[in-house]
Amino acid sequence: MTVWDRPEPPARPVPLDRERIVAAAVALADEGGLEAVSLRKVAARLGAGPMRLYGYISTKEELLDLLVDEVHAEILPEEQPGDWREALRVLAHRTRQAALRHEWLADLLGGRPNLGPNGLAVTEATLAALDGLAGLDTVMRAAETFSAYINGAIRREITHARAERATGLSKRDWQRAHGPHVTRMLATGRFPALAKAVYDGTDVDAETSFATGLDWVLDSVAAKLTCPPT
Repeated sequence: MTVWDRPEPPARPVPLDRERIVAAAVALADEGGLEAVSLRKVAARLGAGPMRLYGYISTKEELLDLLVDEVHAEILPEEQPGDWREALRVLAHRTRQAALRHEWLADLLGGRPNLGPNGLAVTEATLAALDGLAGLDTVMRAAETFSAYINGAIRREITHARAERATGLSKRDWQRAHGPHVTRMLATGRFPALAKAVYDGTDVDAETSFATGLDWVLDSVAAKLTCPPT
């Protein structure tokens, strides 16, 4: 029985429900990351004894499942665009925006499917955008490719943001600090392709990089889709 299937216990003193518990856990995670989340800390935030929470949530893994599902509610658009590319593009950008609001989400993306109602709804929206455009196996692989790009790009962006906070160095500051070493290495002539990228490539911001990569992924997906005859 999953946490979504198990009924909540009856109300007692210090009223609790899963909605309040999850809201407190999300607040803790937003403030201090996943390491700041535990049943004990959530109980303290709610002014309840830790054992009270076990009537609602059995393990920390269940709590994390609920956290992920809660944020997936922010990913779903109010209306599903009719065009499949636009539908996937909206889901991708809303996923990125949710992860930037809740950085800890990047640590939990890409694992086993989220079985909560919001997670299932996001999966449904992804598959529905592609439904009927190709055989089922092709649609499944397309959805996996789309999700893999989003997860990887979001993790990279958030890892960079965390590094900036941890070191106190912006991207430009880090590049200046390591510039002399990179210059010496490139001057050896051992890395001609890298030298060309460093000296001649165009640097873009994270949002532009995400959007460009997403368009390329969608172009690749489009090449594999064959619309059925009408």
